[in-house]
Amino acid sequence: MTELTNISDQLVDDYQRDGVALIRGVFRDWVERLAEGIEFNMTNPSADVRIYKNDDGSGLFFGDYCNWDRIPAYRDFVYDSPAAAVAAKLTGSREVRFFHEHVLVKEPGTNVPTPWHQDQPYYCVDGIQTCSLWMPLDHVSESVCPQFVAGSHRWQRFFAPERFDRSPLNEGDGLEAMPNIDGDRASYDIRSWPLEPGDAIAFNFMTVHGAPSNSSSIRRRGFSNRWVGDDCRFARRSGVTSPPFRDITLAHGATLDAPEFPVVPLNA
Repeated sequence: MTELTNISDQLVDDYQRDGVALIRGVFRDWVERLAEGIEFNMTNPSADVRIYKNDDGSGLFFGDYCNWDRIPAYRDFVYDSPAAAVAAKLTGSREVRFFHEHVLVKEPGTNVPTPWHQDQPYYCVDGIQTCSLWMPLDHVSESVCPQFVAGSHRWQRFFAPERFDRSPLNEGDGLEAMPNIDGDRASYDIRSWPLEPGDAIAFNFMTVHGAPSNSSSIRRRGFSNRWVGDDCRFARRSGVTSPPFRDITLAHGATLDAPEFPVVPLNA
């Protein structure tokens, strides 16, 4: 794998210790291409699209996923960008598989926060060597940046998943409720940053995170791409998973050897 000058050994150490790290500028060359893909995606959403609005019907929070195999801009990013190499270096994996992409667009004045949550409890994957890369396609002030609780990937706690409208994903799943982080913020090491297009926030699937409303006058287009490393295995959860990956027949504990999760060359 070619050396990634943006990913220092110190940043790798920070990522593995904190479960979250900021990478500046590594995807700057992909902003315009991904913006084209998102515009197409928003006018041609999948059947799994989710749209949330303010109580008065204004604003728009658009979310869609698993479109990389039908939107050329996304597919090009998966195979031709340095994302796989970034994920491999941060996780210490010899190879990585692409898990899925998730597009999240909050239009200006959208008063719909993303509640605090972990991703892994509702993903069909177990393992530690995981990496999401959340990339802004617009300037993001710190006041509207996603927020991450550093070190929470090591809590060894599974919190009950909720949809973005705060309804439970799996009613009565027996999992622990998310702590009231906003009610006691001083007790947590909460990370967020002002961001520019082409930056990325890398975080572990177990890291607790959320995002404020978009109170700014600027769109907040986020392109998340998610990667799994050497130790990851397919997990059959007792309830609904998201994305659902309805056609996968892998057994619990199996290697993620399926067309939906391709091994991607480590370009850098």
